[in-house]
Amino acid sequence: MNQDTMKQRAAEAALDYVEDGLIGVGTGSTVNHFIDLLATIKERIDGVVSSSEASTARLNEHGIPVLDLNIAGELALYVDGADESNHQLQLIKGGGGALTREKIVAAASRRFVCIADESKLVERLGRFPLPVEVIPMARSYVARELVNLGGTPVWREGFVTDNGNLILDVRDLEIREPIGLEQEINAIAGVVTVGLFTRRGADVLILGGPDGTRTLTAN
Repeated sequence: MNQDTMKQRAAEAALDYVEDGLIGVGTGSTVNHFIDLLATIKERIDGVVSSSEASTARLNEHGIPVLDLNIAGELALYVDGADESNHQLQLIKGGGGALTREKIVAAASRRFVCIADESKLVERLGRFPLPVEVIPMARSYVARELVNLGGTPVWREGFVTDNGNLILDVRDLEIREPIGLEQEINAIAGVVTVGLFTRRGADVLILGGPDGTRTLTAN
């Protein structure tokens, strides 16, 4: 079975968590499946807060109202994907470059349901390069600081986030204490945010696989 089918299975299972009212949606290939499925029940929701311009465009194509988070307030549900998750449901996100808005919408939501194919579950975070969004003038400085932490930062050239910033993808990091590392990187001057979602990880992880889906919940 191909990976895309497994992603779709996870997205289908996430529909069971949708309640009436407002929800948040993330960004990426798995979330695209969820948005397409959400269109089939759009009459049940009042609108969606989107984490990226790409997701907003897809929602608009389906005629699903997109609201500003400042107007929407607290959300009951946020559905998004991940590049990696450990068994504590701590995540690496940001492969699509939307990590800052994703982190904001996740923080504003009572429940975070993460959807992914089963390959995204790992014993230790860090195989996937860790995205860090940075203010443009701070790119070189932040890169040097990330080297001091043991990483190998690579500028994602030709890419600008929806916020007008840059991405450094950090390889070779030993992520033994994800919560501490998230705090340490976020404290570097010029960092907007890091793609570690540990202080606000997922509440539910739905993994699509060849035999269906399985669900993990945070302890």
